[in-house]
Amino acid sequence: MHSPELLHYYPKFHSMDSYMIRLSSPFTYNHKCYLFANQKLRRHFTSFNFRLQSRKNSTSDAKEFDESAFEAERLRLDAKARESMAQISKTMTETTAEAEADPKAWKWVIRKRIWDLMEAQNIAQNPRPVHHRIPNFVGASSAAKKLSELEAFVMANCVKVNPDSPQKQVRFLTLSDGKKLLTPQPRLRTGFFSILESSMLTPSTINEACTSVGVAKYGRPIGLDEKIKVDVIVIGSVAVDLKTGARLGKGEGFAELEYGMLRYMGAIDDSTPVVTSVHDCQIVDDIPVEQLLVHDVPVDIICTPTQVIFTNRTIPKPQGIYWDKLSPEKLGQIRILRELKSRIEQETGQKLPCGPSEKLPPTAQRRRRRS
Repeated sequence: MHSPELLHYYPKFHSMDSYMIRLSSPFTYNHKCYLFANQKLRRHFTSFNFRLQSRKNSTSDAKEFDESAFEAERLRLDAKARESMAQISKTMTETTAEAEADPKAWKWVIRKRIWDLMEAQNIAQNPRPVHHRIPNFVGASSAAKKLSELEAFVMANCVKVNPDSPQKQVRFLTLSDGKKLLTPQPRLRTGFFSILESSMLTPSTINEACTSVGVAKYGRPIGLDEKIKVDVIVIGSVAVDLKTGARLGKGEGFAELEYGMLRYMGAIDDSTPVVTSVHDCQIVDDIPVEQLLVHDVPVDIICTPTQVIFTNRTIPKPQGIYWDKLSPEKLGQIRILRELKSRIEQETGQKLPCGPSEKLPPTAQRRRRRS
């Protein structure tokens, strides 16, 4: 289930960004991509012929699901997360003492530069402003098309895709090609991941299934014991280095967290390709590789509206979860993390480390240790 190398890495923990997540928002449906236009998908649907029972179950589940309450809570948590990230960004970019104290401060400088550029040049798409988000961008569908033409994607049976807006078309293409879609549940507060398959859907629900509400309505939640092999990981980015594959997310750390948990499950390994779709303006050449942390997930392939780039990645991929900087507050918010920590401690007979409290800033923690 989990490899010895994962346990080998437990002592080698470094700082991890905070863990909140934002979910996708609606996009325009292209009738040219209608479900039955895809011959490959037609063969998949023939295998179950829209069985009446599946449709009954789907309808029943949808009736029990309170869409308005779910969406209101999602938007509330989204706003709260972005407010928190905005404060952290301001502190890291405007306060010299805090910037010098935090090894991640340089990341906020690059993030702000990209967010500002995308808004100033009107490259950004809704939801806006793109600050403190995985930014949606003009040409996201074109980048998704290029991604879907990659050999790794074409051959894949199961694709893990982040839930952000610019990757929504990737989720649609994954489902419309008859593949399994693995996507995170909202902020991991209700579980871990959900799986969606074409057999769970009808032509009228496949588009909705690519949204956060649709995932909650039609997806099948899974746990840590799920036997699954992920063939491709699609990840959102704020900035990515074309030469090294170094990547920056929006600063909430969930991409790294999800990657580490999939490593524990044995669903992925070092050979599993990590792909990102971004606008060309999000490609940079000034991410200092030597300052990356052990949990940072690099990318193997970059897809933009105009090109596909195979990076010369030499940055090692994370081997698991890094617990010694995971705060008690954050651990208390995410049930699946507590479950995993408890399981590992029971299996190994050793107590895993825990990170410092989020209630004290880094500088205050260092002053306390000196006193």
